[in-house]
Amino acid sequence: MRLRHIPGSEQEIEASPYVVQNPEEKKGRWNEVFGNERPIEIEVGMGKGRFIMELASLHPDINYVGIERYPSVLLRGLQKRAEMELNNIVFMCVDAKNLSEIFNQGEVQKIYLNFSDPWPKDRHTKRRLTSEEFMEVYDKILKPDGVVEFKTDNKGLFEYSLEAIPGDVWEIKESTFDLHHSEMGEGNVMTEYEEKFSLKGNPIFKLIAGRK
Repeated sequence: MRLRHIPGSEQEIEASPYVVQNPEEKKGRWNEVFGNERPIEIEVGMGKGRFIMELASLHPDINYVGIERYPSVLLRGLQKRAEMELNNIVFMCVDAKNLSEIFNQGEVQKIYLNFSDPWPKDRHTKRRLTSEEFMEVYDKILKPDGVVEFKTDNKGLFEYSLEAIPGDVWEIKESTFDLHHSEMGEGNVMTEYEEKFSLKGNPIFKLIAGRK
């Protein structure tokens, strides 16, 4: 489905006090962005931002970065952010493949991937956010004990991820084919998509990947 472009969204994002402009200039200096040394967690493909903003509200001792590559989508998140009193979250409008140019090795504690585009065609495998190519990017920015948490309602993408992630560097620490009826669901924060799919009775799949 083609995303509806919102005229002027790029300009609004450039003028927003909540968006980090030229984030590659902050590499190795994200503690200066937040003004503290607290752990940093990021969400790749944050959509309208419900998930990561709720996390920021629940965990003021953690810094969050919401990443969304589509200006029209990020704009919706910024409108929601303007209604909240938070000082531990910022946003970026960038492509996830460039994350290693934005964060230093070990600057990120956790990466969230929620309901990512499944890119079902074989020729698009490298675009999947749990592909080997993207896991190599995450390896360059995560702390040694850092993890990747992935949620989806797409069984094909989930099964692909369970097979694609394990290797010389990564292993699956936990996984479930029915998050909301498992121990992994304790304390779960839902995204907009997750709530919609759950109301339809769709099971939600989740895995946590970490280094060996």
